Amino acid sequence: MSASKLKGLVAVVTGAASGLGKATATRFVNQGAKVVLVDLSTSKGQDVASSLGKNCVFQPADVTSENDVREVMACAESKFGGLNVAVNCAGIGIAVKTYHPKKGPHPLDQFSKVLQVNTVGSFNVMRLSTELMMKRPCGELEERGVLINTASVAAYDGQIGQAAYSASKGAIVGMTLPIARDLASCKIRVCTIAPGLFDTPLLASLPEKVRKFLCDTVPFPPRLGYPYEYAHMCQSIVENEYMNGEVIRIDGSLRMMP
Repeated sequence: MSASKLKGLVAVVTGAASGLGKATATRFVNQGAKVVLVDLSTSKGQDVASSLGKNCVFQPADVTSENDVREVMACAESKFGGLNVAVNCAGIGIAVKTYHPKKGPHPLDQFSKVLQVNTVGSFNVMRLSTELMMKRPCGELEERGVLINTASVAAYDGQIGQAAYSASKGAIVGMTLPIARDLASCKIRVCTIAPGLFDTPLLASLPEKVRKFLCDTVPFPPRLGYPYEYAHMCQSIVENEYMNGEVIRIDGSLRMMP
């Protein structure tokens, strides 16, 4: 078996202190990549980076901040010499109905915050990652980099109370192809993963009865997804140079009902 294409590449992974991002950072380092692990300063990012060794550094950042993300890019350039891959896993979610008989209309600031973090934050990382990737010369058929975003099956099958979350993830789905087209001349590929129900810290905090109910909604395999399966998909996107402008569902064929 040939060596992984990840070997020697430099990656930025956001939301990497836990869940899908942590699994991705871990897999990339284990496959020989160098990783700038990005999460909030209040996260366990430094502990995760330290556990992964010298080929991983923690750079705290708010993905919605231009200055913070520029610091991330400066870190990738100064520590590892550039950037080949950026994976957007940072995100938040809320459960609020558009209108509640007792609580009234959905607070506008909460709706805006979810879109700001999930959609604007992802775009911020993509545009500034591209700027750094463009510093690297490459041959005629060689690619400069790969951008991977995280949407959700909620972009298609949003549940009650998921107006903000579904809107933010639907926007990520919607901008995948146009950004891939924008960056084609830059030799940078863009793909999005739309995960279903994954065994992340958020779902781990639920009662076992609820977890079992969620597992039973997945046709096959009837379980929550493992974060390493998401990370494996990220690796597959990097290694397959013909994957571009696509959104890939990874959900055990789950189609959520209202």
